Amino acid sequence: MNLSDSWAARRPVTARVSAAEAVLADLRGAITSGELSVGERLPSEASLAARHGVSRSVIREALRSCHALGLTETKSGLGTFVVSDSIARDLDFGNYAANELVEARPHVEIPAAGWAAQRHSVEDLAALRGLAEQMREEDDPLVWVSLDAQFHALIARTSRNRVFESVIVDIREALTRQSETLNLVAGRQQKSNDEHDRIVDGIESRSYEVAAQAMAEHLDAVRVALESVVGESYSTPQP
Repeated sequence: MNLSDSWAARRPVTARVSAAEAVLADLRGAITSGELSVGERLPSEASLAARHGVSRSVIREALRSCHALGLTETKSGLGTFVVSDSIARDLDFGNYAANELVEARPHVEIPAAGWAAQRHSVEDLAALRGLAEQMREEDDPLVWVSLDAQFHALIARTSRNRVFESVIVDIREALTRQSETLNLVAGRQQKSNDEHDRIVDGIESRSYEVAAQAMAEHLDAVRVALESVVGESYSTPQP
């Protein structure tokens, strides 16, 4: 039995958090403390699932966030390995890094929300409100992040600007991974629900400025959460 198997065999101390949060916190703590050392292969998904008494889908969710934090890397056919004992200065969300999303999103999503306020139909508003309500009631974190991506894509579509819509479609997977990680590490889900409600209210007002400001505040809160995770400041657009 290697060291990682020995670690996996011991039951963790649990707290009142979601299953994936508990798994990620456990893995992160073991890696940053050196209990799981750099270069070491993580236990199998089955071993981790048994350790925590959760499904393998929960383990995969936590492992995705471990990778996004720069702590692990999965090698096809070999397993997942510890590659760093500290969180990366920039987070990896698949095709795009966190700093790229922070820099780009305000230039697209703020005006998209503003134009959505002026151009939305009754049906558009009902769909946006429905998604916001679904997210508030949703307990499954994977379903929630999918709804979150749909919410932002619908705002872009409601702007009636195909460039905005195309950009959001392109970064949709990265947005999903970012939301998933921030929900696990920074507890963003409930705060995002409140911010989404304000965005919908802004769009309903038909005021470009009100809707754009609500989206700007949401994106700024996401930026602050990212900074709290990495301990770095991201540059923000200057007027």
